[in-house]
Amino acid sequence: MPSLKTSFVEELTYDERGLIPAITQDWLDGTILMMAWMNKESIKLTLQTGEVHYWSRSRNELWHKGKTSGNFQKVKSISYDCDSDALLLTIEQINSIACHTGARSCFFRNSYDLEDHKKKVQLLPPSNVCSDLFNVIKDRKKNPEKESYTNSLLEGGDNKILKKIGEESAEFIMACKDKDQHSIASEAADLIFHLQVALSSQDVEWEDVLRILASRRGAQRRSGSLKKFN
Repeated sequence: MPSLKTSFVEELTYDERGLIPAITQDWLDGTILMMAWMNKESIKLTLQTGEVHYWSRSRNELWHKGKTSGNFQKVKSISYDCDSDALLLTIEQINSIACHTGARSCFFRNSYDLEDHKKKVQLLPPSNVCSDLFNVIKDRKKNPEKESYTNSLLEGGDNKILKKIGEESAEFIMACKDKDQHSIASEAADLIFHLQVALSSQDVEWEDVLRILASRRGAQRRSGSLKKFN
């Protein structure tokens, strides 16, 4: 991991208690995991150890995230806003659990009123569209719904799913040949959806795909290989 500079620590704007709010975000899919407080000492420890340290206001002491639970956070980068009074930490969350409740994210509550719905919905933390889509597909696999296109694919098994991937790949290729940007984007979306259905069918996580893509970024180029992203 590239070394993290420490000079910015003195440039930050802290409150009267010497604290600064820190939002923690998953480095792979952008999920907002939690919000906590840091001070100069905790930031410096985070940079020195590579594992996130916060400041606990309730205990009035440094808090090494994961020390008791095992749910450590490995820091990837630290950014700060235009006023230098808030931090954004991108991290690798060990065990995929950031919240003390056992949830992946502390932000599992939502202002959206669920009382109008016939069934309760497990609201997921803010993330990106592809990760959200994959979670929906996984839920369909676990909780099938009548007349669900996703379930019709899953129930059809490999033959139906792979046939659709072939069809969508061909349609994407043709859209590219026609140089129709709207059609290209639409067919790409269809292809990604069907790829995700195949991944779910094979019990492969979308996060596994993201992790491989991330590992290839900046990797040493191999002769005859395109597995490098600059």
